[in-house]
Amino acid sequence: MDAYVGIGFTMPLELVKPRLHELRRIRVVANYQFGRGASKAFPETIKITRSPNTHRIRHIFRDDQLLATYRPKDGLLALSIPGGQALLKIFRPPRLRVTVVPGVEEFIKKGGNVFCKHVHNVDPELRPAEEVLVVDEKDRLLAVGRSFFNAEEMLSFKVGIGVKIRHGVEG
Repeated sequence: MDAYVGIGFTMPLELVKPRLHELRRIRVVANYQFGRGASKAFPETIKITRSPNTHRIRHIFRDDQLLATYRPKDGLLALSIPGGQALLKIFRPPRLRVTVVPGVEEFIKKGGNVFCKHVHNVDPELRPAEEVLVVDEKDRLLAVGRSFFNAEEMLSFKVGIGVKIRHGVEG
């Protein structure tokens, strides 16, 4: 990420190594948000960008790929596709996952939302407004997004959006 493009201006963002307390914060937040062990997705080699005004963490990168964005409103992480792939390798199914029925994969890969009627399986501990990994039946990542319902509701409802997709693997 080379620059932040705002309304009428472009400001360069510098990739820097996080300070020790910033690295610890990222790892603690990851473990809190995704579960014990999620900090492995954020090794010491990560780089960050900071807000030019507040100097707080804005983006988290590994090997020049955006893993997550630090959400200032709640202090949690919003995943990108590389971040989702890193967590997919760490946790066994069904942890953090929403599995979709065959036939809708291409739509979701392009960034289309997951409707409840297309949900095949879901992490039983899932709660509304959590970051989730949307996968196919072979556990291949299709997208990352935020859940709208808990696991029981998502499986029982036949109408409505189950997961609001943030990034699809092709979108």
